[in-house]
Amino acid sequence: CVRRYTVDPSFGGREALAQARKALADRGARLVLDYVPNHVAPDHPWTTRHPERFVRGTQSDLGSDQAAWNAIGDNILARGRDPYFPPWPDVVQLDAFSPALRDATAGTLADISDQCDGIRCDMAMLLTNDVFSRTWGGRTGPAPSEEFWPTVIEALRRRHPETVLIAEAYWDLEWELQQQGFDFCYDKRLYDRLLAAEAGAVRAHLGADTGYQSRLLRFLENHDEPRAAERMSPELERAAAVAVATLPGATLWHEGQFEGRRARPPVFLARRPVEPLDQELASWYRSLVAAVATSGLRQGEWRLLDVSGWPDNQSCANLLAWSWSGTGADRFLVVVNLSGAPAQGQVEMVWPDLGARSWQFTDLLDGTGFEREGARLLSPGLYVALGPWKCHVLALR
Repeated sequence: CVRRYTVDPSFGGREALAQARKALADRGARLVLDYVPNHVAPDHPWTTRHPERFVRGTQSDLGSDQAAWNAIGDNILARGRDPYFPPWPDVVQLDAFSPALRDATAGTLADISDQCDGIRCDMAMLLTNDVFSRTWGGRTGPAPSEEFWPTVIEALRRRHPETVLIAEAYWDLEWELQQQGFDFCYDKRLYDRLLAAEAGAVRAHLGADTGYQSRLLRFLENHDEPRAAERMSPELERAAAVAVATLPGATLWHEGQFEGRRARPPVFLARRPVEPLDQELASWYRSLVAAVATSGLRQGEWRLLDVSGWPDNQSCANLLAWSWSGTGADRFLVVVNLSGAPAQGQVEMVWPDLGARSWQFTDLLDGTGFEREGARLLSPGLYVALGPWKCHVLALR
């Protein structure tokens, strides 16, 4: 329920944010700010000055369903909602089909982009023509021929072509939002399948085109989801974190995730309970992130690999494997046992030049190593045996 996209004076205002952004840039980090396109707070200046930017109703609507409508000044304005849940009581619904709203949104995004390097757009799919029509059909004018986001983003790009745009996206609309101009979209489908420890479903999800996958944002928790430490066993969380850290696309690590926080306070609160922090888990997370970053593992070409078993042992179904081929001689192999039972299998190797040499494998997570002959790696593949929830993150030399 945002009233205005300005930095509160108690934080130092716009000038302080500029200083923070510079301090981040000096450390090689960029600043992403949050934007809610679907609704605003009831005391937003637009509600009285620009009612044409909102979904509007009548006194009859207000009388029959006060939970769905606000009386603000002389106007009856809809409370914000999505198509599957009751209205949210603390926000007012914007009209995605209104040309005035689209122009105003482009201006708001440009102003936010003046202050940061990227924007996360909350519930971005609610503004697509199809979803908005299903939610508000009959309450607004007809759907325009142009989609909301391409119209708004085109205007933004003329002023800020470098701004990174991230869509919080659900309902399998990630690809559509990518086509409409977003650089990255939340990968909720992967999150759900990792949480359920469904290796086959994860493998099927990772079979998508790599161009699409490289524009997904992977995560194990965020401010809308339960804490990973609350929903996952420690063993599953580590296996899932290895997957998230080594897949193509962007990666979201949530504040408090590394330390195993379990309480998830509402974003409205400026306080939270004191919790014991898991420093061992935090150290493990930092080692994982550092190993991936310093090794260059996520550079080059990514490929999902087949893992085969034997007639009397099909535990390979629980093994997920992929490779990275760097721009130079760097090669990496990741294998994750996404199950609570031991698993064995033969991992296919995708490098045809392995055969003439022996190869040293070093696990980036614990430094252990082993050697294999290239010919054996090509056929029948690399034999792996992993305990429950265990992983290999291997560099080949």
